[in-house]
Amino acid sequence: MDVVCVGESLVDFLPAESGRRVREVTAWTPGIGGSLANVSVGVARLGGRSAYVGVVGEDEFGHFLRERLAAEGVDVSHMRQTAEAKTGLVFISLDERGERSFTYFRTRSAELLLSERDVDPAFLGSARVVHFGTNSLHLPEARAAMQRTVEAAHAAGRLVSCDPNLRLHAWADPEVLREQLGRLLPQCTLVKLSEEEVAFATGRAEPEEALRFLAGLGVTLPVVTRGEAGAVFLWRGEVVRVPAPRVRVVDTTGAGDGFTAAFLHGLSRRYAGAAELEGASREELEALATFACAVGSRVVEHLGAVTGLPFREEVASLLPPWLQTQAQNS
Repeated sequence: MDVVCVGESLVDFLPAESGRRVREVTAWTPGIGGSLANVSVGVARLGGRSAYVGVVGEDEFGHFLRERLAAEGVDVSHMRQTAEAKTGLVFISLDERGERSFTYFRTRSAELLLSERDVDPAFLGSARVVHFGTNSLHLPEARAAMQRTVEAAHAAGRLVSCDPNLRLHAWADPEVLREQLGRLLPQCTLVKLSEEEVAFATGRAEPEEALRFLAGLGVTLPVVTRGEAGAVFLWRGEVVRVPAPRVRVVDTTGAGDGFTAAFLHGLSRRYAGAAELEGASREELEALATFACAVGSRVVEHLGAVTGLPFREEVASLLPPWLQTQAQNS
């Protein structure tokens, strides 16, 4: 397994038209949603072997997600369905610039019921990268399960990756989330934040300050995505900036997930674990971040987080050299 994604999955309801509030939308289309599910699809479309670990309802929407993920080539053997709660739903509305807003229906929804039974150290240890988020960590049982997941991956020498994908409005007390970040981020090899998240997650106002703060926690490869301005990362004390292609924005939903999927796919194919990443060169990582920005930019040209995730053949010419070689040999 290349990348195992642990956390939330939801059903995204995409609007038939933009520039309207939820109450004004005339029709909806259901699709895969939730950052961790999105990343698992992105890795699979690029030719990687990905898996999704998380909880959905034993209902039609849960079956929908399981079947759609499996059809994308994602391993769903550790995706649990439960009758204790319903699958979470989110209705997305877009303004004229493609900026999105979310209306959730997820009161104690199934993705919040992550527990110890979902942690399989042997399965996690079979992956080169274990990637997780924070939106499923509202309950103590879920927080304990994620802590054990991270510890198991770390003990196995895997690359441990986190995109918190902060949704502060969903937390009754955001300080609980801040406390979880304080516990989890220092155990990560890679942390990806958006520019809007750095202040809450790190207490620093500027991306470069946030990168150095994360490095101080022990994060080997901290990254901040900056939308149309591209991305910036810190490697061996050097701040490296990567531009994003200029594109026509339809929907910004999932751009960060596209970036993360491409970045993790490349890392998993180049480095077998955290120790191997230490030998990476600045040039290798810059080429990979450039590719990840290109994938994220393709996502925003389409409606929804998953529709624009490219297949490997669509971006073959943009792949870093080592991924091009693997694509030709596969």
